[in-house]
Amino acid sequence: MDDRKQALQSLANERWRVSLLLSGAMIVIYFGFILLIAFNKPLLGTLIVPGLSLGILLGALVIVSAWVLIFLYVRWANNKYDDRINRLTRN
Repeated sequence: MDDRKQALQSLANERWRVSLLLSGAMIVIYFGFILLIAFNKPLLGTLIVPGLSLGILLGALVIVSAWVLIFLYVRWANNKYDDRINRLTRN
């Protein structure tokens, strides 16, 4: 029983590490974008092509990056976390 409890604790710690890493990545991306808005508006106003500024493109990339990070977490959870939980909780 002690080994099982240790394995569950190890898995919980790993889940926290993955969650904090992905959350930290999202915070850096989001606040990086907000800081650009606050301190470098002329850069974000730069036109890439007519009708598309760098600010609009980066804003869309912030949203897409959230989807990518969610996808990475779900993939990790489905491929590693769920299998290990199932193995540990079987009687």
